[in-house]
Amino acid sequence: MSNDRQWIDDAPAAPQRVKLRVGFMPLADCAPLVMASVLELDVKHGVEFVLSREHSWAGVRDKLLSGALDLAHALYGMVYGVQLGIGGLQRDMAVLMGLNRNGQGIGLSRRLADAGAVDGPSLAALLQRQDRRLVLAQTFPTGTHAMWLYYWLAAAGIHPLRDVTTLVVPPSQMVAALRAGQIDGFSVGAPWLQLGTTEGVAVHATASHDIWPDHPEKVLACTADFADRQPDAARAAMAAILEASRWIDANDSNRHAAAALIAGDDYVATRTSALTDALLGRCDDGHGRRWQDPQRMDFHAGGAVNFPYLSDGMWFMTQHQRWGLLAEHPDYAAVAARVQRVALYREAASAVRVPVPTEALRSSRLIDGQVWDGQDPRRYADGFALRADPAAALPH
Repeated sequence: MSNDRQWIDDAPAAPQRVKLRVGFMPLADCAPLVMASVLELDVKHGVEFVLSREHSWAGVRDKLLSGALDLAHALYGMVYGVQLGIGGLQRDMAVLMGLNRNGQGIGLSRRLADAGAVDGPSLAALLQRQDRRLVLAQTFPTGTHAMWLYYWLAAAGIHPLRDVTTLVVPPSQMVAALRAGQIDGFSVGAPWLQLGTTEGVAVHATASHDIWPDHPEKVLACTADFADRQPDAARAAMAAILEASRWIDANDSNRHAAAALIAGDDYVATRTSALTDALLGRCDDGHGRRWQDPQRMDFHAGGAVNFPYLSDGMWFMTQHQRWGLLAEHPDYAAVAARVQRVALYREAASAVRVPVPTEALRSSRLIDGQVWDGQDPRRYADGFALRADPAAALPH
C-alpha cells in the first residue's frame, strides 16, 4: 500500500488546462465558440473557454486590447482597423481563423418599402424624389456590416458618405431603433434582420452573399502579442473551434440543436425560431414571401470557411482606403501576411484533419461585377468610381 502511495505522490501532475477568456457578441455566428465550449471540445484540446457575452463591438475591441479578453469573435474589418490605427490606438493584431461566411443582411423600414424602396435601385430612385436624408445603421465603422452597406449602396449609385447618413447601432438594438423611427434601415448579422421581417418592422433588401458570394465574415481574433506568447493555447483553441464548426455543418439536426442552445439568455437571448431560420437559411422578405436560401451561413464547408486567406484581409483594407478611413495605401500584402496567422492555422487544422487550401489568395466576383483576387489591391482600391473625396480622408 505504501508503495502505491509513493507512486501516486511521485507521479507527474496532470497538465493544468489553460483558461482562455473568450468574448462573443449575441449573434448567430457566435455558434462555433459556444458549441466548442458546450461540447467540451476546448477541454479535449487542453484549454477551457470562459465565455463572455459582450454588448458592443467597441467593447470587444477594448477588452482585447486591455487583456480582459484573450480571444474574441470579431468583425474582420475591425481587426484591420486596429492594426492600422484607424480612429484610435494602433496595436498589432492577429486573425487566427474564419468563423463563418454569409448570413448577414440589409433591411429597410416598412415606410421606405411602402414608398417603393425594396432594393438598391429602387432606393436610389426614391432618394432622387425626396429631400429627407435617410439614416442607415451599421455596427462598427471599420467592420463588415459597414463595408457591406457601403458597397451595396455604391453598386446602386448611392454615395454612402454624401447621399445618406450612417451611424453605429449595436446589433441587438437595430430592430428597436427601426421600429422607433430613429433609423431607416440597417446592415446587421443574423438573427436581427430575421426578427425585423417576422415582426413586420423591416423588409429584406439584400443578403450579404448577394454582395459577395461566400464572403468572409466573423473571425477568431487576438492581439499579436497573445498569439506570439501563447501559440500552443491559440492552436488548441483553433482546433476546438474547427471541430465545433465541422459539427454544426455536419447536418441540419446539429444546426437545430445549436440554434436552440445559443438562443438562451446566456448567449443571444432571442427566439429560437429566429436563430433556427438563420442557421437553416430560411428567409422572409417582410412582404409574406418566404424561401430557402441555398447560400446560408456556413461555419466549416470542409475548412474553406475557416482558412485565413490573405486576400480576405486585404479586401477590407481596400475598402477602408476607398472610403477615406485610410489616408494612404498600406502595404496590403505585407500587413495581411503579419495579421493572418496562416502557419499557426495550418498546424491547428492538421491536428484535427481539416484540409487546407493550397493558395492563400482566392477570387470572387462582387455585386458590381468587380473581380477581387488579391493580385493588385492598390489598383483595385483606386478603380472605383464612387469613393471618398481624398481630401476628406482621415489622418493615418
